[in-house]
Amino acid sequence: MRGKLDSKFTAVALIISCVFFAPAWSPADAQPQADSRASAIEQQVATAAQSGASQIRGIPVAWPDLMLDFYQRRQFEPAWTRVDTVTQFLRALEESRDDGLDPADYNLTVLSELRADVAEATATVQLRAEFDLLLTDALARILYQVSFGKVDPASFIAQWNYGRVIDGVDAADVLAQMIESADIRERIDAAKPSHPLYQGLKRELARYREIERAGGWPLVPPGPTLKLGMTDARIPVLRSRLIASGDLASEAVSDSSLYDEMVVQGVTHFQASVGLEPDAVVGPGTLEELNVSASKRIDTLLVNLDRGRVLLHDLPAEFVVVNVAGFWVYLIRNGELIWQARAQVGTPYRSTPIFRSLITYLVFNPTWTVPPEIIRNDILPAARRDPDSIRRKGLDVVDRNGRLVEPESVDWSAFRSGHIPYTLVQQPGPNNALGRVKFMFPNSYAVYLHDTPSKSRFEESARAFSSGCVRVERPFELAALLLDQPDRWNAQSIERVIQAGKLQNVSLTRKIPVLLTYWTAWVDREGRVSFRRDIYQQDSPWLAGLKRKFTVRQRPLSTAQQRNGRLMLTVT
Repeated sequence: MRGKLDSKFTAVALIISCVFFAPAWSPADAQPQADSRASAIEQQVATAAQSGASQIRGIPVAWPDLMLDFYQRRQFEPAWTRVDTVTQFLRALEESRDDGLDPADYNLTVLSELRADVAEATATVQLRAEFDLLLTDALARILYQVSFGKVDPASFIAQWNYGRVIDGVDAADVLAQMIESADIRERIDAAKPSHPLYQGLKRELARYREIERAGGWPLVPPGPTLKLGMTDARIPVLRSRLIASGDLASEAVSDSSLYDEMVVQGVTHFQASVGLEPDAVVGPGTLEELNVSASKRIDTLLVNLDRGRVLLHDLPAEFVVVNVAGFWVYLIRNGELIWQARAQVGTPYRSTPIFRSLITYLVFNPTWTVPPEIIRNDILPAARRDPDSIRRKGLDVVDRNGRLVEPESVDWSAFRSGHIPYTLVQQPGPNNALGRVKFMFPNSYAVYLHDTPSKSRFEESARAFSSGCVRVERPFELAALLLDQPDRWNAQSIERVIQAGKLQNVSLTRKIPVLLTYWTAWVDREGRVSFRRDIYQQDSPWLAGLKRKFTVRQRPLSTAQQRNGRLMLTVT
């Protein structure tokens, strides 16, 4: 029963992302209030709702219509009547720092001051009413952020289509249950993502903040490339740097200038954590990553924690997820990682879009129709110099009537855009740009997951090579797992289809969600943190959003409706 309640409480953020259509109300409509504080609350709410000012003690009320609905149901009686509940709640607001959030978004300083003021015997009824109202506003604010994230990615990622769908949430009633519970702090925690990734990032945030408080780590000076067996005056600094970040045990501290086996272990551990080839060689790339400050790493953790609040609620039971920034693809089933492989993604100039869809079918031995962008940027420049370059790429030129055309018969210099009166098609085969299988999911970007003939490039540490699609290592394994019919589709039967060389579409028995995501920091199953470069420059606007004051998304996340006289919410 507790689990059902907690899941409903996590949905409380739905309360606050839209315009609430509360019934019309004025002070004259209310029953006379015996309690003077109720009258003060009534007057405060009525003034805010009628004037449009929506402020209490000069602080904007995030959702005035919600406030009206909530207090009207309780005849404007104060909600925060238990001292212990207020204590727990203010503690929860303070602890939001541990999640990378800012207690100032919930007006914690003002609330703490008001708490001291209302404890005085001379506290006015007006002051007590304001305290009650601001506590309720703060509860709505923190639940909104832990359930949906502080930053709205749709404001700077055009392809963004992630969202939560929960029907039939009684907004004011859920708020009331939170306040009336004996464990409001635990219930707020329950509204945060429970996914191990989020919890791991939170632990690493605490660890890196401790590193920063201790002074961070020293910069390793530039100099010659460092390798095993070398002697260099920078080695003691390198040891200290690796010890500070936890890549080398503290007992490894030494004034020795020798690059020994212990330093090798620390360097390779560090290189793996930042996506570099773990070759134990400290060249320019490794040196650059070593000298990224602890403060910068904290910023990365803050951004990815907020990504977690956006993405890690209500995950499906089975899904394929691509970490574009990390160059990996995974298959999750019933909460367990059952398959993973390296991926190649789009270059910074032809970035892989970040969105979600459903894989509906596979294509074995696919043809490849060259998209306009590649025609413009890759095909036409070469064809103007040498039309036979099209034939060497294995492409057929097809006119609008479906007839094959010799490349030499076309004046390629006449075209400046990729929208030409011909279709360029590559037939199935081992050199097809899509390889031998592609995974199809509806989208407007002509993006797929697919095989590739460029398999050697999976060995590189940074794998942003494609024109936007995701190239998957060991794709036949993924195909068999998604088809999930081992008697019919297995390694042997897939190989027979491939060897036949004929295009074949195969529908999945169930549609599988595919999530194209962008994580520049994560924690693996062993609890090890990894960082990656922000190849598409998406962390900067996200971090800027985290540093702004509290805002409500411009794009509504839900709509309101009346049911049995109660305000209900449906996320769209």
